[in-house]
Amino acid sequence: MIIQPRPVDPTSAAHERVYRALRTRIMHGEIDPGKALTLRGIGKFYDVSMTPAREAVRRLVAEGALSLSSSGRVSTPALSNDRIEELATLRALLEPELASRALPRAHFALIERLETINQSVSQMVARHDASGYIRMNLEFHRTLYLRAQAPAILAIAETVWLQLGPTMRALYGRLNRTEPPTHHRLILAALKAGDEPGLRLAVRTDVTQGLRMLKG
Repeated sequence: MIIQPRPVDPTSAAHERVYRALRTRIMHGEIDPGKALTLRGIGKFYDVSMTPAREAVRRLVAEGALSLSSSGRVSTPALSNDRIEELATLRALLEPELASRALPRAHFALIERLETINQSVSQMVARHDASGYIRMNLEFHRTLYLRAQAPAILAIAETVWLQLGPTMRALYGRLNRTEPPTHHRLILAALKAGDEPGLRLAVRTDVTQGLRMLKG
């Protein structure tokens, strides 16, 4: 008996493509906080009909990446001080744990890869490329956390990053960075030394210090 493959639903495929592309743009701070979006505009940007655009927006609203008002207005979230504090606290809880779990598997090749990524972070800072900086900074953290082999914790952390993406763009502008995060070097040093308390502290400080500067 020959089992025929299920036909691919073009609407589902389009919705998934729009969802992933828009999700990435939001996470990397390519859209400003409080920016209004329309289904028509999203559909035109990604060359799809209203249905996949609507489904992508629905998923992103559920993840907290977009806000939906009672009038139906869709926008990227403009976070309050309390919300920033809440998300910073989540990062402080989740990411040191991921780093700690990754430490026993932090072999030389991983550390070398992290050092290469950190050089890319420096290049983005030198170019004053805000979204590039956010993208490479998150890549630095994700590369380390993947070694934790804790997909559920990492998925929650990525949802937090997603909600913070536009705000991180605003933070970059306020900090006016001229050099990469100093705590990355401390993270790398702790990994090389097998220093778990030092690693936890470096990660916690790195992921929360800048965010808390946004308050007030």
